[in-house]
Amino acid sequence: MESYYPYERLGKAISQEAEREAQERWDGVAKPLHGLGRLEDMLVRIAGIQGTADVDVSRRAILVFCADNGITAQGITQTDSHVTALVADNIAKGKASVNRMCQSSKTDVFAIDMGIRDTIHAPGMISCRIADGTKDFSEEPAMSREEVIRAVDTGIRLVKEFRDRGYTILGTGEMGIGNTTTAGAVAAALLHLPAREMAGRGAGLSDEGLCRKRNVIDEAVRRYRLWEKPPLEVLACVGGFDIAGMAGAFIGGCMYGIPVVIDGMISAVAALAASMLCERASGCMLASHMSRESCMRPVMERLGLVPLIDASLALGEGTGAALLFPMLDMARQVYRSEETFEKIQIARYRKFEEI
Repeated sequence: MESYYPYERLGKAISQEAEREAQERWDGVAKPLHGLGRLEDMLVRIAGIQGTADVDVSRRAILVFCADNGITAQGITQTDSHVTALVADNIAKGKASVNRMCQSSKTDVFAIDMGIRDTIHAPGMISCRIADGTKDFSEEPAMSREEVIRAVDTGIRLVKEFRDRGYTILGTGEMGIGNTTTAGAVAAALLHLPAREMAGRGAGLSDEGLCRKRNVIDEAVRRYRLWEKPPLEVLACVGGFDIAGMAGAFIGGCMYGIPVVIDGMISAVAALAASMLCERASGCMLASHMSRESCMRPVMERLGLVPLIDASLALGEGTGAALLFPMLDMARQVYRSEETFEKIQIARYRKFEEI
């Protein structure tokens, strides 16, 4: 498989000309300036990413990166790894929560096997397996350097493939028991913050389980001296194949001019890693919702993004991204409105201060 490593200089610049044209179009629509708030900002950003003010979000897909994590051996989850395969199989068959939600918005959903312990043979599963799950990072690094590069490169390649198939915007999702622990560990290392601020209850932990989870993360950060490591090594030491694959997808977005939507906490941490691996990657990210996981807010602040939705979600699978797409459709309908100030022959609103 072609390798894209190193990632630092990948990607292309956002089109400022397309952004200016998109903003002018918004300002010409017969409504109060910035009346749709951050929805307007998001369409302007999409114009810059796509390189045209003719924003197109009509062909979209959510890529659900699925993988198992060896750290589950340390009792940091309610359930064991067999649940990953069960839910991933449902996603591939179109029966999971994200599939149900996407049926109403004409959004395609694809399950990506990045390294599920129990191999799935469902017809809808896209196999990009790196290994049968990662190793237990409390005992050894989760991935080798070769494995983490393969995972990131897979995410980049998938974006290119979906772009070539005609998709104009992509959402990220994940499924993997234990991945709030891996994501919490990656975030703790990259943000130089303790586990108590980065790791929450995930799918549901007792006080004892939460304490164990945080101890596992803090110990790994100390053991591998992760605060001193570059982001790729952090991913290799304590990350997961799903997180590394999503990081690649965010890098791929800036390489191929495709907006890529962040879902919840795990994909947000992948986006953070991508932004540190590739300087231009964050310019092509869209934030869908503010997960209730504790590390979401500092990650968003570091990325400089404000999610549109704050609904205390914690489902994963790309469900937050699924909620965003109908909102973009509605905003685009207004954006393309022919009811301009010029047409109805009234003066435009004037800008007297920054909004």
